Amino acid sequence: MSKTADKRLPDPAGAALADPNRWKALVFIALAQLMVVLDATIVNIALPSAQRDLGISDGNKQWVITAYALAFGGLLLFGGRIADLWGRKRTFVVGLLGFAAASAVGGAATGEAMLLGSRALQGAFGALLAPAALSLLAVMFTDAKERAKAFGIYGAIAGGGGAVGLILGGFLTEYLDWRWTFFVNIPFAIVAALGAYFVIGEPADGRNRSPLDIPGVVLSTLGLVSLVYGFTRAETDGWSDTMTISLFVGAAVLLFSFVVVESRVAHPLLPLRVVADRNRGGVYLSLGLAIIAMFGLFLFLTYYLQVVKGYSPVRTGFAFLPMIAGMITGSTQIGARLMTRVPPRLLMGPGFLVAALGMLLLTQLEIDSSYTGLILPGQLLLGLGMGTAFMPAMSLATHGIEPRDAGVASAMVNTSQQVGGAIGTALLNTIAASATTAYVTAHAATTGDSRLLELRAMVAGFSSAIWWAVGILAVAATIAVTFINTGRPGASPGAGTEGAGNEVKVPVAMH
Repeated sequence: MSKTADKRLPDPAGAALADPNRWKALVFIALAQLMVVLDATIVNIALPSAQRDLGISDGNKQWVITAYALAFGGLLLFGGRIADLWGRKRTFVVGLLGFAAASAVGGAATGEAMLLGSRALQGAFGALLAPAALSLLAVMFTDAKERAKAFGIYGAIAGGGGAVGLILGGFLTEYLDWRWTFFVNIPFAIVAALGAYFVIGEPADGRNRSPLDIPGVVLSTLGLVSLVYGFTRAETDGWSDTMTISLFVGAAVLLFSFVVVESRVAHPLLPLRVVADRNRGGVYLSLGLAIIAMFGLFLFLTYYLQVVKGYSPVRTGFAFLPMIAGMITGSTQIGARLMTRVPPRLLMGPGFLVAALGMLLLTQLEIDSSYTGLILPGQLLLGLGMGTAFMPAMSLATHGIEPRDAGVASAMVNTSQQVGGAIGTALLNTIAASATTAYVTAHAATTGDSRLLELRAMVAGFSSAIWWAVGILAVAATIAVTFINTGRPGASPGAGTEGAGNEVKVPVAMH
């Protein structure tokens, strides 16, 4: 970075020394992020046991997942703004302690209402925690090479945490008790909170003390809740259901009103400058699409391995290890090493295409498919591609952002992931169900074994939906290559690319 990049720094080479505890801080930020991400999937495997113990009806069991998703997705922008207002460190610690308390309530639940309430509280505190974690990284790591390493680790966790949740959920459910899928969060949160309190710093002038935009908070929260619930409802009640359609219409009206309000108020909840930048906009859109594909696959592979292959919960969880290994390798060994050498679009675009190639292999699933011959290489390619793409995406989403906007910019990353996950689960599951029904109709007369017909139909449905995931990843790659035009981080102003104008704004010294 040139000496003119920020006159407040007497020695540009010392920019990375602004906070001597930044690498220690990364450990606790990464731990907190892992807890939030794995919590989105860890409960899935424990759900049947919890439902049985607490007498939750089939009609209400989805709310164990939905209550978390609605609170988390609906309050993310508000949580990001609170981080900018209160300070990221304070918000981070409050979010961690609140998440631990909510997890304790969930683990001790004696009935349906107590469990659902705890899940909603987990989502609410997660909406405080997640934007604060990412924005802390954004303002603490400003040197291009160090930023690449830090976001490589963060990207691997963000991408692979869901699969880790499946492993941990299976182990805890099978060998301990479903309640431990909640209790396990408590030590995570306490260690991360203590570490954050003692080692994390942030820019002294990094807060945005503007008055809170109450109309923006109300419109964004209601709009995002309507959108996420609309997709959740579509999965269970169908796309033509009156309530489903009403929720989508309501979400469109509320979110359009939100944009209008944000363009007119003096101190908006989401300054439109954050999303108007074509690079950040391209990240939010392409990342959301990629999450649609990935979360749908988590669901299908879990059912395929347990129902079709007869794997136990623990074995199912370990079957996802190649994907986790691929994500860690792609993020820390490919993305982090190349991020300072090539423009982000040349990592994100090819990364999504490699992931699409892995998905393409998995479209060939049959009831007798070999794990090592088909599923393992498909997962490795998917993990490598996603890890390589996630790493620069996480960094670029807060690249060049002013410290006062870091919280809300980080919240937009989490919002795109959360909404993408809700869409992926509902959309791809609906496609799979339709294809399964069509297969049964077409082959019922020629297949005498009803169980065999059921399994073949299920796998045919998964294969059809995965084809859609391949297409979605191809679109994500196209958006990444066409929208994102910044140069490599750290490029000199004379480099001739738009990236020169998007150099990271180095904040003042940490305290």
